[in-house]
Amino acid sequence: MRVRKLTATGDYSFGNGQLDYYQDVPQGVGQLVQTSLLLFLGEWYLDTTVGTPWIEGVLGKHTQALADSTIQAQILLVQGVVSIASYQSTIDPNTRQYSATTTINTLYGTTEVQVSNYANF
Repeated sequence: MRVRKLTATGDYSFGNGQLDYYQDVPQGVGQLVQTSLLLFLGEWYLDTTVGTPWIEGVLGKHTQALADSTIQAQILLVQGVVSIASYQSTIDPNTRQYSATTTINTLYGTTEVQVSNYANF
């Protein structure tokens, strides 16, 4: 699997040839998971069936268990993800900030993905 790397600001990397890509490595799948979680369900006009159902399962008056299962289900839909090895989440009641750390098993090995600052709970 070949995935174009993102810069620190979230743009595609250009100008370095093959160094601008992840090729068959866990970090590439991890980046796909992160970008998948950034896309809200219905946000992409070409296919409104893709994206993370943040409003339907995470934001608002939902439980942490529902939020966790919604995000885990989205992670498992990403190409290259085999399973979730571990998943820990927290909600800060003062800031209403949801964050999670997950370790995923991919076709190419294991990698860690941070789910944070995506949305207020």
